[in-house]
Amino acid sequence: MTRAVPLEAPAFLAVLGRAVRLCCPRCGRTRLYRGAFRMHEACAACGLRYERAQGYWVGAIYVNFAATAAVALGAPLVLDWVIGLSLRRQLAVAIAAAALVPLIFFRYSRSLWLGLEFFVSETDERRERRLLRRRR
Repeated sequence: MTRAVPLEAPAFLAVLGRAVRLCCPRCGRTRLYRGAFRMHEACAACGLRYERAQGYWVGAIYVNFAATAAVALGAPLVLDWVIGLSLRRQLAVAIAAAALVPLIFFRYSRSLWLGLEFFVSETDERRERRLLRRRR
């Protein structure tokens, strides 16, 4: 059973730092993953559920796609500009990057998506609580 942890609203950079370290976006105390690609269902320290609903990780797929496209298209162009690669080598670099980057960035894309969604939803919840207090 999870115990209640008193939490203040974390700043955006704190949430981003926790996402990069692959930790819970709310408290930062526990790791998100128990294996290479297997996530815990919830934070052991604060109880935050990581997967909120069916299809929750579609946003993480977009984050992963954007990172893959940036690296797979950008790396060959930069290498061509710096060292002058042939077209064949540019294609080899692009194909290798397109195959490897999604696997390498998978955990980070989920973590970044979770952190972004947590920050935005927490901001919305705080705004709604303030509005409810003003109405009373």
